[in-house]
Amino acid sequence: MSAAETLGRNTSVSFSKTVPEEARLSAPPTTRVTRGHGLLETFLARQRMRRADRLVSPAHRRGRILDIGCGTYPLFLSLARFGDRVGLDRIPEDVRARWAEHGVRLLDHDVEKDARLPYADGSFEVVTMLAVFEHLSDDTLVRVLREVYRVLKPGGQYIMTTPARWTFYLLNAMARVGLLSRDEIDEHHKTYGHREIGEILGKAGFPSDCIRLGHFEAGLNNWGVATKPASLTPE
Repeated sequence: MSAAETLGRNTSVSFSKTVPEEARLSAPPTTRVTRGHGLLETFLARQRMRRADRLVSPAHRRGRILDIGCGTYPLFLSLARFGDRVGLDRIPEDVRARWAEHGVRLLDHDVEKDARLPYADGSFEVVTMLAVFEHLSDDTLVRVLREVYRVLKPGGQYIMTTPARWTFYLLNAMARVGLLSRDEIDEHHKTYGHREIGEILGKAGFPSDCIRLGHFEAGLNNWGVATKPASLTPE
């Protein structure tokens, strides 16, 4: 079976356990979770967070999570139920200190300038990149995702979201009328379909049969889960 056929089959997900209550998956309405201004930004950030949280395997909850591109208000990490929560982005020292008091460890690191992640092999059960794919070039994505593969433990999950391919012009129109952040949209390199996402994840080392892809928000966004094989040794 080809990689494309495999990806076509793996477009749904279900978990036997529903994760955090709605009360836990909320943030103060005045909180700005992205750069710039957009009337729908907080709502959309919450939707991404809910989707990503549902995709996490319950078996990984006691382990470590790394959120790449978490921003200066790491909404997902602030509410995620993990033993150790780590975020990575362009983050000032005062912001890092403030979040450390709440059990969220942030690191100032720009993957566009240095794709290598400053962590040892097999450091994390879960790595997430929510609405980050579209901000990086394909070459940078592959370099970063190879690092993601390296720092994941065997059996660990990589979870991502990114706008669907057909939304490129729609997102720009929404930014023009103030629904989305112009600052964020102007940084988008491109939007992706499932085939392209699968190909990039494959170049990073994830086997095609360990990749699941789907849509949410009425097809506006893609989600993806790639699992690092628990063992690379054939039985």
